[in-house]
Amino acid sequence: MFYNLFKPIAFAMDAEKVHDLTISILSKNGHWGSFLGVSESNTNFNLKVGNRTWSFPIGLAAGLDKNAQCYDFFDNLGFGAVEVGTVTPLAQTGNPKPRLFRYPKEESLRNCMGFNNLGSDFMFETVSRLPQYKEQRPTPLGVNIGKNKVTPDEIAHEDYRFLYEKFKGLADYIVVNVSSPNTPGLREHQSRDGLEMILKSLERREGDVDLFVKISPDMNIESLPDVIEVAKKYHVTGIIGTNTTIMEDRGVGGISGKLLFDKARVMRKKCLELTKEAGLEFIGVGGFSSFEEILEYWKDGGRAVQIYSAFIFQGPDLLKDIEHKTKELMDFHGVSTFEELLERLQEG
Repeated sequence: MFYNLFKPIAFAMDAEKVHDLTISILSKNGHWGSFLGVSESNTNFNLKVGNRTWSFPIGLAAGLDKNAQCYDFFDNLGFGAVEVGTVTPLAQTGNPKPRLFRYPKEESLRNCMGFNNLGSDFMFETVSRLPQYKEQRPTPLGVNIGKNKVTPDEIAHEDYRFLYEKFKGLADYIVVNVSSPNTPGLREHQSRDGLEMILKSLERREGDVDLFVKISPDMNIESLPDVIEVAKKYHVTGIIGTNTTIMEDRGVGGISGKLLFDKARVMRKKCLELTKEAGLEFIGVGGFSSFEEILEYWKDGGRAVQIYSAFIFQGPDLLKDIEHKTKELMDFHGVSTFEELLERLQEG
């Protein structure tokens, strides 16, 4: 109800201006999420992802809360996990404006932001102020990391190593972002050699924070086994698929939302096959906008999901709809936990 009143006003404003204004308001009113989000329930929606448990199978993707200012709000709203960033070592302004565009009829966005953020020191201070952290934190916090635009590609791994060391003691999981289309040369690090240089530099040890690699829907699907092999070699927890897609007819930048869904689905299906064989986790993201699409993903073998653009266009009602229909499906199958529901859906 509230979002239906807010949306026409918000969509009449410049997309980035209203985004910044909303983040500013929600950062000071985290308790609002309790009134707008999913209901309290005895139903067990818990889902183990890596070493942490999500209380709901739908998480918030990176990009909405770039500087980790609204964790409390999204936690109270009912997301199973909240991923913040992308953060870079140094603050950067990003690409020239305008750089965020809506396609309302297609429930899609195009962004050419360029990792605009307030930098790692700002985020570190913000995350450090959270009242609870790590094992006591109610909702897992993911930190999405990327290189600064001015960092030469040949030493990009140094940016990732710096950020990994900085946040590994605070985050519940860290995401290596090598798949945004808005930082020149970034996607080249999805190659076997490029990704290996980054992951090797992290020098991961047993018991370290969960680590994911986020991939592009535009990469050659034949290269995906190389990504999986390198990820397994360096003890990565799993893969997140996918980031935004390039559609040159729409202009520069990355497309998210419904326009991305079909391309992302193809990549996700292959990822599910390969990650299962490799024993890696997989988090599905990219264009999901309905319970029916998520249900198809679960039947294909998927588990955790992230959303972003659909939340912008549909608001908290999307979470409520997913919650309601998941409950109905659990009742239909006669199961009491979400994990049991996944087993039923994926039988055979």
